Amino acid sequence: MDQTNTSAITPAQTCTDQWTVHWAVTCNSPQLSITISAQNLKAKIDEKYLMDGTSYKNETATELRSTESESTVKSEQERVFWGTKADFLLSVIGYAVDLANIWRFPYLCYKNGGGVFLIPYVLMLVLGGIPLFYMELCLGQYQREGPISVWKICPLLKGVGYSACLIALYVAFYYNVIISWGLYYLLHSFQRDLPWRSCGHEWNSDNCTEDLINETANSSSILSSPAEEFFVRKVLSIHLSEGIDDLGPIKWDLAACLFIVFFILYFSLWKGVKMSGKVVWITATLPYIMLFILLIRGIMLPGSSDGIRFYLKPDLSKLFFAQVWIDAGVQIFFSLGVGFGVLIAFSSYNKFRNNCYLDAVCTSSVNCLTSFISGFVIFAFLGYMANKQNVDIDKVATEGPGLVFIVYPEAISTLPFSNLWAIIFFVMLLTLGLDSAMGGLESVITVIISLAFVVGLSNVTQVYIIYSNKCSEPANIPKPQLAAPKFFINYVMENTANCILLMFMNFEF
Repeated sequence: MDQTNTSAITPAQTCTDQWTVHWAVTCNSPQLSITISAQNLKAKIDEKYLMDGTSYKNETATELRSTESESTVKSEQERVFWGTKADFLLSVIGYAVDLANIWRFPYLCYKNGGGVFLIPYVLMLVLGGIPLFYMELCLGQYQREGPISVWKICPLLKGVGYSACLIALYVAFYYNVIISWGLYYLLHSFQRDLPWRSCGHEWNSDNCTEDLINETANSSSILSSPAEEFFVRKVLSIHLSEGIDDLGPIKWDLAACLFIVFFILYFSLWKGVKMSGKVVWITATLPYIMLFILLIRGIMLPGSSDGIRFYLKPDLSKLFFAQVWIDAGVQIFFSLGVGFGVLIAFSSYNKFRNNCYLDAVCTSSVNCLTSFISGFVIFAFLGYMANKQNVDIDKVATEGPGLVFIVYPEAISTLPFSNLWAIIFFVMLLTLGLDSAMGGLESVITVIISLAFVVGLSNVTQVYIIYSNKCSEPANIPKPQLAAPKFFINYVMENTANCILLMFMNFEF
């Protein structure tokens, strides 16, 4: 063999006719890099393998596969990954299963024809939800990038990534505030007497009554229950504001609760997915335990069967209304969390050969099944409240914050050991909110990492969350979230702006 040059080891050797091959010579010394002519190379290879009586084609293919495998391993070693597969699955389930599963789906189901609503809901899941869910997992896992840099595969669509990141940040502005309300209720649940059980407190008005149904029939004035006045006057202090243009004073107790929420999120995320993957073992599993306990207690209450029957009562005529199908599509997008870039961020920390199709089917199915089961819990207690007040169920059924911060606490306050049930319920709300909030923040953090603003996952996380904590201090937090009109602003953000943005984003996908 004509050897024209011997040098240090290089990844490839360039031959005289300008094509590149991988070759190594084994001798008593380390591997040598050689440059030879293409004709001599082919002749020597044929001679060697004919003498050995073997086929060099198979060995060459094996070497090439080995080279690709080594490249993949090297790439994986440079990126942080989930500790276990269960960490990833619980993180996705915890992110997807949020407060909307408790306060939105049951009400939509009853309003849009009961069990009939499951028809458009399942169709939207199969035709829109799971494909988008699967696509986001594939994009993140294949590219191993955040929701912005992942679009280098098609730079024309890079704006989709920026929009997803902004939506995730936009939702965090009010979602964490709602979590702080749940924390506020949880702290008050440790009092001897629940403050929303009776009137006579300093925040109660003259219109407060504990027998709302009978008193309303005999009075011409607008009366309110203790639970409603606790939420409206004590928590939000809406009565101190004259309108949307009057933001009112900062609620320092709510500001403290919001700071605690960001404090918990900081220590859940500051070590990256290695840390958050362990936190979700609590925040993603505990809500199911609490939900199961509340379900058992709920079906034992008088009138619970009427509430469940009302929840599932079919009305086929609703299928001919376009709004029913719109509600089903919006709920699927909100419930699964597609379009926010979070699933792309989560899957970017997966191994390259992870079965993301099975992950998409399993996690989306668990999420939708959770929504359906939560309806039994909610309407069991609503049936109990309707039976206790001797009114129709539709008089007490509602959605949104009014359900979980007024109706449900009022129902719990009438039970024996009401403090225990209140603690269980609000711990469930707190954990449901926290792991969803972690998902949104993790998406933004992954974007920062992908754009290489700071080197190192833990450092980037600390920089971002410290900034978030500073923003959460009462002096700097957006006042509309803590002042009197906050409930109206949160309603607008929840039911109008985010719906429009999310639907537009998923149509872009």
